Amino acid sequence: MDHFQARLILSKLAPRKGGYHHLVIPHEVVDQFPRGKKTRVICTLNESLSYACGFNHLGNGDFFIIVAKRYLKQLDLEGGEEVLVQIQTDPNPLGVDIPEVLQVLLAQDQEAESTFDQLTDGRKRTLIYMLQRIKSVDLAVQKCLAFLEEESPKMNRSQ
Repeated sequence: MDHFQARLILSKLAPRKGGYHHLVIPHEVVDQFPRGKKTRVICTLNESLSYACGFNHLGNGDFFIIVAKRYLKQLDLEGGEEVLVQIQTDPNPLGVDIPEVLQVLLAQDQEAESTFDQLTDGRKRTLIYMLQRIKSVDLAVQKCLAFLEEESPKMNRSQ
């Protein structure tokens, strides 16, 4: 399966668990996606707002998708309401685009590329999100190299 559609109730996690608004996705549904719980997806709410996301463990065997406050505001939704949810596999396995500064760096530095390729998808996204906040190309390259240098020994220990 590469897509799912249902009407779900918008819930809110307890504050000690993050307090996020979320949609519960049964494990039977998640298990049918190509990479199971590791599948990156595009979530569409009420056929009008789409965003990239991933599945999070709920703790009881099921999963959830976070619905950010800004999305609730855009759709004028609040907890307890029913939402039409469409989920489809994201064609980009990372779920985010690689910034140009990182693409160029990886094309020019084989060691950096090798380290980046060994990172988990989550660590790759962490690096990408960090780079998206940096406006200066020089600073972005510097931070990227520092991040990859810090990650490299971690990978060597796990092999």
